[in-house]
Amino acid sequence: MMINQPELLAPAGNLEKLKMAVLYGADAVYLSGQAYGLRASANNFTLEEMSEGLAFARAKGARVYVTVNILAHNAEIDTIPDYLKNLEELGVDGIIVSDPGIIRIAQSVAPNLAIHLSTQANTTNWSSAKFWEEQGIKRIVLARELSLEEIKVIKAKTNVQLETFVHGAMCISYSGRCLLSNYLAQRDANRGFCAHPCRWKYHLMEETRPGEYYPVIEDETGTFIFNSKDLCLLEFLPELIEAGVSSFKIEGRMKSVHYVATIIRVYRQAIDSYLNNPDNYVVKEEWLEEIAKVSHRDYTTGFFHHKPGPEEQNYSTSSYKRSHDFVGIVQAYDFSRKMATVEVRNRIKAGETLEFVGPKTKVFTEKIDSLKNEEEQEIDVAPHPHQIVKIKTTYPLEVGDMLRRKIEDKKEPLG
Repeated sequence: MMINQPELLAPAGNLEKLKMAVLYGADAVYLSGQAYGLRASANNFTLEEMSEGLAFARAKGARVYVTVNILAHNAEIDTIPDYLKNLEELGVDGIIVSDPGIIRIAQSVAPNLAIHLSTQANTTNWSSAKFWEEQGIKRIVLARELSLEEIKVIKAKTNVQLETFVHGAMCISYSGRCLLSNYLAQRDANRGFCAHPCRWKYHLMEETRPGEYYPVIEDETGTFIFNSKDLCLLEFLPELIEAGVSSFKIEGRMKSVHYVATIIRVYRQAIDSYLNNPDNYVVKEEWLEEIAKVSHRDYTTGFFHHKPGPEEQNYSTSSYKRSHDFVGIVQAYDFSRKMATVEVRNRIKAGETLEFVGPKTKVFTEKIDSLKNEEEQEIDVAPHPHQIVKIKTTYPLEVGDMLRRKIEDKKEPLG
């Protein structure tokens, strides 16, 4: 029996993240232009950057999809045809859309664009999936609120490609259809401006006692009643592969370069491990250690087995946690001198121990005995982001490899 080989789909909030995602093993990336996407706060792409990113991805055999997944109002509908024509001319591999009006326009003005249905369209049953298949949709990004068994039924009753989220932030509202941001912050989540009020701290106020705030639960810090844990389906990739899912999607266009590269690297290794030896697939401890190194909330399997209960929420904090800081990225490596040229992202000091990792570079740690500036003068510290330094290493490195520093009990505020 031929094993389904799923696509590993990475978020690309900007051009650097696109390149890192592809270098670290993504089969495809999804990104947004300057408008019409649901992550307006990301750097996003101009058409020129999109063209450059597309060329880079093509050279590495990767695909590029563009999100056009807002719930559009008349003003956007009137301006979107020219944008869709531009995307078709660029040759992107597909667009991700939720609004039937945009689908209709795309099929009319850019008929060569493959259309993927966004999770915002809330596809939760096989009949809806069949309907969209009949409308010419090539792929459906399923709602997050589906179990494995429901996914299997949809696959059995349709011929359309299915895409599922396997890692990243979960939304408290049904597949992102949220009005909370509109109500509390006057920012439309369905047009790309979500303020994430689901992650805010909430207290209770009784009507006759204005100004007196009570914890919703007995905790002096208040409670985060809408604050979901992060999704992680690393353990269950075999079941999704066997179910015939075409694409495994990583959430996180607002996440860091370090996050994108690390998570893609782990899922690349996991997928390849299963495809190479499906009978002996196990989740390696090193993979779990890696996904704990980047900013994340506690992990959950979401709706994969059953509807999540109260235990799937974070009640005490909306902070991220991580075990490592991202401190630099390799720009060049001189093999004869064993000297790495590094762009600093977070303060580096001579004498400290750093961790090195890359798409092909296995994780290793080494004490930085010598730190030099760009002119190769010895320095004690490189404090500034984007500063160029030279570091000697015992093991060879490659362009795009990352440097990290282990930290203790590090937490960072949401946002």
